[in-house]
Order: sequence, then structure tokens, then C-alpha cells
Amino acid sequence: MIRRGSGILLHITSLPSPYGIGDLGPDAYRFVDFLSETQQSYWQILPLTLTCPAYGNSPYSSFSALAGNILLISPDRMVKDEFLSESDILEVPDFPEDKVNYDSVITYKEKLFNKVYVINKEKLAGHHDFQKFCSENSFWLDEYALFISIKTEMNGLEWGEWPSELRDRKKSALKEMANKMNENILKEKFLQYIFSKQWAGLKNYCDSKNIRIIGDIPIYVNYDSSDVWANPEIFSLTDKKEPSYVAGVPPDYFSSTGQLWGHPVYNWNVLKKSGYSWWIKRIEHALTLFHMFRFDHFRGFVGYWQVHSSEKTAINGKWVEAPAVDFLNTVMKHFPEISIIAEDLGIITPDVKEVMNKFGFPGMKVLLFAFGEDLPTNPYAPHNHITNCIIYTGTHDNNTIAGWYKYELGDEDRKRVCEYIGRDITDKTIHWELIRLAMMSVAEMAIIPMQDILGLGEKARMNLPGTQKGNWEWRLKSEQLSQALIKKLTDITKIYGRGQQS
Repeated sequence: MIRRGSGILLHITSLPSPYGIGDLGPDAYRFVDFLSETQQSYWQILPLTLTCPAYGNSPYSSFSALAGNILLISPDRMVKDEFLSESDILEVPDFPEDKVNYDSVITYKEKLFNKVYVINKEKLAGHHDFQKFCSENSFWLDEYALFISIKTEMNGLEWGEWPSELRDRKKSALKEMANKMNENILKEKFLQYIFSKQWAGLKNYCDSKNIRIIGDIPIYVNYDSSDVWANPEIFSLTDKKEPSYVAGVPPDYFSSTGQLWGHPVYNWNVLKKSGYSWWIKRIEHALTLFHMFRFDHFRGFVGYWQVHSSEKTAINGKWVEAPAVDFLNTVMKHFPEISIIAEDLGIITPDVKEVMNKFGFPGMKVLLFAFGEDLPTNPYAPHNHITNCIIYTGTHDNNTIAGWYKYELGDEDRKRVCEYIGRDITDKTIHWELIRLAMMSVAEMAIIPMQDILGLGEKARMNLPGTQKGNWEWRLKSEQLSQALIKKLTDITKIYGRGQQS
């Protein structure tokens, strides 16, 4: 495990920017400066993959497990890299500062992307860096660009509903479509190149400031994705290429009917025969983007909740065993120095803990889960923490600390929190009390959502599981990173031995 430190959870979309959504431009670099100035060591983000309004703009539902989210491309950096001129980005709609309006952002950026492609397309055949990017990423980029282009031609239709020769990937049909959609395919590859170039610049800047990026890899991928279309054999599909079984979780803290994600589950027997090659390539790609990453829903690698595709909720599912040890042995053989965080929230059985302990993967402790009636023995309570774990005040799926304290706790719960901390607390002061508990924990790493550092209420919540609208929209304002906040966060980071220089 890495040395003691702390960091902030803030997705790229939540950064300030004049262009309606956080991006990889100047404000991302300023945020890295803020992390460095406050002695943080880590910046945790959500998946960088493409989002889509049809799936609620969730970074956990994407058309590709590997393609970058082009909405994060910075217009300013495109000018800096001489793909556009200053005059090309002068006209900017009046976007809201405090939240992302995805429909408006998509409309604006699509126009900009069309413009940048038209300006640069004649140079791409002789553009060494672009050609090198295409060659090095061909294992996913070719299929993704073709998939998105066919999808455009089919007016957004899911691939399972395409004409059978395209659905079933008949060579002659794919070749014909590739010729027909050649311009669109080239444009999609060019946009992925721009994203990759901008991300590499930001990652290098993080390196220069000793900030390590923690990425997030969702265990599952969308059915309507280039991954499932191009690799149907590694997923549980019918003869008609429809999902047989889909993934989810049984009823839990978040939902009385469980969560039905709808993503097809893996055919682990086929994956195993290939040496898990699809997963190895996916992880290898992730390690070019992040210094370390979180395996979202880690327990799915040990045993997963499988629900028949005809079900409307996740209640009537069953647990199915997966070859966790064999898979993870293969991963460690390919990447012996890898740092993996296991998202182990929810129903965690002894076999999952056994696998985590075998490989030394740190799990997650969430303070918002600590203060029930079982407080003395609750594993999330600070006095029960172990060193090899990551302490969070909350995650992107939780309410903010202030929102949780004000709206989700009963009188007895609040009393318990106050008794644990040793003084009376209000919803205005609770956030720093829990941040202090996280910082003083023996856990090697403490990660605090930016909303909690700012003490924001439930309107600043990033995601409410089980709902489709109003999520993933919250944004930070530049002026919120005040000198007073910088001093307070720096002091609390240093006093508990988490500072970069400690």
C-alpha cells in the first residue's frame, strides 16, 4: 500500500469552466494547484468514459469501456494545441455556472467538434502523432469508431436492433459501412486523439505536483456498446445477441428492490480460455490514464448477482460464482506493481474478504455508514479501521455530509454522532467534524468529496442511485476555492500526518 496521505473526490465534469461542463482545460490545472497547495496527494475521479443522455449522463453507462468522454475536451486547449484559433471559440452560450446542462453542452460541443475536424482533416494522413495514436489504440479504437458511426447512421438504434448482417458483424456488411462512413470514422478517431492528448497533458502536470490520479473502472459495460457488439462471445447473450442475464445488486441500503443495472453479465468460461485478454487490455489502457484505480463493485469478480433479462427489478436474482483468484492472479502476473482499490460496499460475504486479503487490496470505509445502533462494532466507525483501507466521508452515491445529517438521520442517530464526537453539532458544522475523523483515522488514505469540504447541502449531491434525472450535474465554482478554505484544509491535512511534506 502507498504511504499515508489524503485527497479529494471530484469528477472532471464538476470543475469550473466557461463552456458549460468541467473539462481538461485551465481550471483542471488550477484544481491540481489547489490540491498541491493544500498538501493533498490524490485526486479521485469517476470513469472517464463517454456519457449519453439516454442513460442519464452516467459515467457508469457508456458506449465504450475505453473511449474517452469527448465532452471533457477543452476548447482552450484545442487553441493552445493549434487545432483551432482564438476566433473559433469566441461565441459561447450563456451556460449555468453551478450545474451541467448536458443537452446544451452537447449541442455546443458538437458544433465545435465539427469545426475542428473540418479545419484539420486534410492534415491527418500525415499527422505523425495522430497516426501513432490510432495504431497503438487500434484494438479498441477501430471497433469503437465504426460502432459509433453505424449508430449515427441508424439514428441511435441499439446495435441489437440493427440489420442482422451488421448486428452479427458480417465482413462484407462491415466493410461496406466502413467505406460509407469513412469521414465519420476519421472524425471520431480524431476526437479520441484530442481527448487523449489533453488528458496526457493534465496527467503529466499531476506528476509534476506529486498528485496521483485514482481512476474508476466499472466492472460491467453497457449492452449497447462497442465492447459487447465486437466481443459477444464474452458476454451472456442469446442466439439473437440479446442479453440472457443482466447484472445488478439485491435489495440493500440504497434500494428496497435492489438495483437492476441492465448490463449483460460476463461469460467467465470464455474469458478464462482467452487468458482474460479483453480484461488485460482494458486494465493496460487504464494504467496509461491513472496512477491507480478503484474496481467498482469488486464483489462481482468473486460472485455476482445475476437477474434474468425479463425481470423488472433486481429482487429475483441469484448469486453466481466467478473465477476471482484465477483472474486476479493473471492480472497480477501482467501488472505486478499495480495498485487496486476494491469497492467493497454493500453485501460483502467472507469469500470476498478472503480474496481481498489474499491480494492485499484495500477496501473502502464510509463514515456516513458508521453511526447506526451497532456503532461500537461497526467496521466503518473510525475506532475499528485498519491501516490497509481507504476512508471516505461519503462517495458519489451518497448524500453530502450536511444533507445526510439534516435529512437522513433521526434524533437518536444525531445524538449518537454527537456523543461519538464529544460535543453538540449542527448541519452547519458536521462536515468538518467528519472530515477530522477521516483525517485522524489510521487508514493509509483519506478521500473527501469536494462537496463535503465545502459543507454543501443535499442539492450538491452527485448521484441518487435508482433515479435517472438530475444526477451528475453538480459543479464547483472557482470562487469557492478561497484562501480561508485552503488554509483550513492544509492545516487539518498536516496535523494528522497526511501532508505531502510530512
